[in-house]
Amino acid sequence: MLIEFKVGNFLSFKDIVVFSMTASDHEVEASTVFTINKINLLKSAVLYGANASGKSNLLKAIAFMRRFVFESSKESQITEGINVKPFRLSTECEDKPSFFEITFICNQKKFRYGFEVDKNEVHSEWLFFVPKRTEAKLFVRERGNIKTGISFKEGKGLENRTRPNALFLSVVAQFNGEISSNLLKWFKSIIIISGLDDTSYIDFTLEQLENKKFLKRTVNLLKIADMGIENISINKIKINLEELPERIRSKFKNIAEKDENIESLTISTHHFKYNKDMNEIGFENFDLSKDESEGTQKFLFFTGPLIDTLDNSKILFVDELDARFHPVMTRFIIQLFRTKQTNPCNAQLIFATHDTKLLDSKLFRKDQIWFTEKNQYGASDLYSLIEYKDKNDSVLSFEDSYMLGEYGAIPFLSEFEMLMGVNDEEQQAVGNKKQAE
Repeated sequence: MLIEFKVGNFLSFKDIVVFSMTASDHEVEASTVFTINKINLLKSAVLYGANASGKSNLLKAIAFMRRFVFESSKESQITEGINVKPFRLSTECEDKPSFFEITFICNQKKFRYGFEVDKNEVHSEWLFFVPKRTEAKLFVRERGNIKTGISFKEGKGLENRTRPNALFLSVVAQFNGEISSNLLKWFKSIIIISGLDDTSYIDFTLEQLENKKFLKRTVNLLKIADMGIENISINKIKINLEELPERIRSKFKNIAEKDENIESLTISTHHFKYNKDMNEIGFENFDLSKDESEGTQKFLFFTGPLIDTLDNSKILFVDELDARFHPVMTRFIIQLFRTKQTNPCNAQLIFATHDTKLLDSKLFRKDQIWFTEKNQYGASDLYSLIEYKDKNDSVLSFEDSYMLGEYGAIPFLSEFEMLMGVNDEEQQAVGNKKQAE
C-alpha cells in the first residue's frame, strides 16, 4: 500500500514536493478509506492541473524510481550513466542530485526508502522500517559509505559489491536478501500506464484473456459498462511469413529463428442480433479492431491492468484516464475502487485527468484531490484540496470553485491581442485603415 511519495529536482519539480495517500482526520467518507497498521489510507486520488503543469511528471518520477530499483544493479549498467532528468531552469539545481523517497506498507510493515542520484552516481540511499512503534534503520548510505542496521544482516559483506551507479537495495536483492527481495516485489505492484497509449498493456491483457476466469470477468465488466457486448472470443491465427510483404517479414525474422510457430491474436465481440419483431435470433460477431469504437477497444484492453490491480492489491497510476472514455465510464472505473465487493484487497488508483465533472464531493473527498501548478520560473508545485479552507464549499461545488480559479492549477490565458501578436495601438491602426478603405 502506498502511503507517501516525495520527489525533488526532477523534471519540472525543483523543490521537494509530497504526494500523500494518508486520509485526513477531518474527512469522514468511509467508502474511500481503509485502515492498515492503524494508518488510514485512501483507495484513490485524482490529479488536476493545466497542460505542462507537472501532472505527468509526477507519474514519470514514480516510474523512474521503480525502473531504477530494478535496473541499477544489472551488469549492463556497469559503464552506463543514470538516466535521471534534473530540473533545468535554475542554476541552483545544476550540481545537486535528484531526490526520491517512498513510504509504503509491505508484508504488514511500514517502510521508508529513498535515494539521491545524479547522472553518474548514487549520492545517498536509505531504508527504514517500523518493526513495532518506532522507526528503525535498516541501512544508510552516503556515497561509498554504507552502514547497515542490526535488522539488515542480509546486507553485510555486500557493501563493496555495490557500484557507485547502483542501488544497494537492488544489489542485496540480487543476492536473495529476504527483506530486499520482498521490497522489490512490492515495487512490482506499482503499475504505471497511459490512457492515451494502450500499446504498453495490450499484450498483457491478451495474455490474461486466455484464462477462462479472467475472460468471464472481462465480459461481465463489458456488460455492466453497457457496451452492448454479450461475449468475446480470442482467435489465434498462424502467420505464414512467406505470405507477408518483405518489409513486414523482416521484422519477424529474429522471432521466427527462435519459434517457427508465429501466431496472431484477434478478438471478436459478440452482439445480440434481432429480427423484425425485436426478438433475439442469435449473435453477430464484430472484429474488435475494425468494428468497435476506440473507447470500447481501450476499455477492453484496460481490463488487464484493472483486474490485475483489484485482485492483487496493486497500485495503479494512470495518466489521462479519461481519454477516449465517456465521463460515466470514468466514474464507473473509480467506483470499482470504492466498494469492498469490487476492491476487497484495498487496491489503490491514482490518476491524472482534465475532466472537471469528476470534481464531485460525492465521488472524492478533499484529501483525494490534488493539483499541480507551475510558477513563473517553470517549477511545479503539488498540493491537495484539503489545504484550502471551506469558504465556498457551502455555495459552490468543487468543480465551480476550480474553474473560477479558487484552487489555482488552471491555465492563465493572456489577452486575445497577444494571441494575435498585436497590441491595442496596432489593432486600432489596422481598424482605422480598414474604415478609410
